[in-house]
Amino acid sequence: MTQTAFPDLKIEHTPVTLREIVQEKMREAIIEGHFEPGQRLVERPLCDQLGVSRTVVRETIRYLEAEGLVEILPNKGPIVAKLDWDDARQIYDIRRMLESAAAMACAELGDKKTRKALKAALADLEGAFDDGSPRALFKATAQFYEVIFTGAGHSIAWEVVNRLNGRISRLRVMTLSTADRKKPGLGHMKAIYNAIADGNPKAARDTVHAHIDDASTVANRLLEQEKE
Repeated sequence: MTQTAFPDLKIEHTPVTLREIVQEKMREAIIEGHFEPGQRLVERPLCDQLGVSRTVVRETIRYLEAEGLVEILPNKGPIVAKLDWDDARQIYDIRRMLESAAAMACAELGDKKTRKALKAALADLEGAFDDGSPRALFKATAQFYEVIFTGAGHSIAWEVVNRLNGRISRLRVMTLSTADRKKPGLGHMKAIYNAIADGNPKAARDTVHAHIDDASTVANRLLEQEKE
């Protein structure tokens, strides 16, 4: 028997659930440093602060554990995961491969619509840097890269990046707060945009590498200092 289709019942937008809202708030609190690395995440205070049940808090903690933002310790429970250079190095290596490949493909394949969208994303990013809000900066940065990966047709790679985005954002907070980078983060983004807009894959790859190398050098120094 043929199943009857109901095209008018199609859900165009996935509704945001309470669990997703709590996940976002907890993720932002960890990324922005309101919860410090190694700090215990106790269920009862979190329930009171967020106004949700223990079930929602437990689900959120499990989700953030999968993102690498929370670690479950035996006989101690969940804590905010600590960053170390070995993990950070691997994240930067993955970013270097995926972002440079996406930027090259976007420069080669990107059409007028993609370049226009990337120019708008860069403008939003400039506004976020001026605003100084970490939350606005993370969202604008994610949007900038999403345009690049979409324009490149690298949807699976973008899914991988999204799974790492929490830890990427934590590293971004740390490296953006220093004044000794060879080039400010916004300067790198402008260089990446210019290379893609010019349709120059090699320049796009090189500018991404310069951006990642700059950030990873700063992160290495800061994380090694924390161990001392």
